[in-house]
Amino acid sequence: MRTLEILERLIAFPTVSRDPNAPLMDYVAETLRAGGIEPVLVPNADGTKANLFASVGGPEGGVMLSGHTDVVPVDGQDWTRPPFELTRGEGRLYGRGTADMKGFVASAVAAMLRAAKADLASPLHLALSYDEELGCLGVHSLIDLLARGPARPAMCIVGEPTELRVATGHKGKTGMRATCRGAEAHSALAPTGLNALHLASDLMSTIRAEQDRIAAEGTRDGDYDVPYSTLHVGKLNGGVALNIVPNLAVMDFELRNLAQDVPEALLEPVHAAAGRLSAEARARFPDAGVEIEVFNTYPGLDTPGTAEVVRFVQSLTGANGTIKVAFGTEGGLFSEKLGLPTVVCGPGSMAQGHKPDEFVTEEQMARCDAMLDELILRLRAGL
Repeated sequence: MRTLEILERLIAFPTVSRDPNAPLMDYVAETLRAGGIEPVLVPNADGTKANLFASVGGPEGGVMLSGHTDVVPVDGQDWTRPPFELTRGEGRLYGRGTADMKGFVASAVAAMLRAAKADLASPLHLALSYDEELGCLGVHSLIDLLARGPARPAMCIVGEPTELRVATGHKGKTGMRATCRGAEAHSALAPTGLNALHLASDLMSTIRAEQDRIAAEGTRDGDYDVPYSTLHVGKLNGGVALNIVPNLAVMDFELRNLAQDVPEALLEPVHAAAGRLSAEARARFPDAGVEIEVFNTYPGLDTPGTAEVVRFVQSLTGANGTIKVAFGTEGGLFSEKLGLPTVVCGPGSMAQGHKPDEFVTEEQMARCDAMLDELILRLRAGL
């Protein structure tokens, strides 16, 4: 089966992270079985979502191709083409997920089918996950499976869009929620209450000051477009009516850290500010204060440029240099939890991801297929 035929089917599954991906995984599993490959499905608790793992050529060594099957929503975006239908024009393939990252998934599935007929000396593995767009949440059960067996790959290629350049690193991420509790009052008597939004604003001021300090004085890595760790407030909710002093505000913020930085150290001033604000608030209202919880975290990826996986994937693509990417991937988890040497390399550009009329070019897809054809040739000879 050709890559673009598979991609057309994959795009037709509206696997937004909030929705099931099981029908797509069933399709992939059936496609692999038709090619003589028996995949392992790892469902979530209610069976609406699943990870998938498959191998051709044996369990030990070889290369694992990794991708996620969920996509971001299209709500509120001004698409001029049907987002869940593959359409073509001017050498481009349009549809939600074409770049991020069903293009690579389609190429990887097609490569598995070709590999099944190739008499490999070293194996090819396929790992597909869910809920990556929510912070690499779904892949953990797949990592647990790999930690127990059934396979021990020698290296991994995460196929996020890099225009087929070899990326050796990305930042880690910590997603946090600050719950700020105040005391309500009539707004005409505002000083008699404690405004929870003001607590959130004071904490936000610390976050912004720390970001400024990191940008001016912090660790730098020139391989990134933004060469330092970043703190960012993305969401703030609070208040019921203008004439009520709000008693609750909830603020979501994140840290994206360089591998050289320790997240806990960067966040210490923020936690200190939360403690100070809480002590001041509780002096007036015992139930008031600020609590910070971590709701999502994953490590960065920092593969040495001299690693064998880097040299090997460069030889597949014909690339010389390496890059680092701003977005996160499951690659950091594979590296940290499994000790699996990993790079990121896939078709398309993240500049097209998450946007209306998302696309990957036919030229990028053809180059990805060629890269995986070369990989199969190498695996026939053995790593």
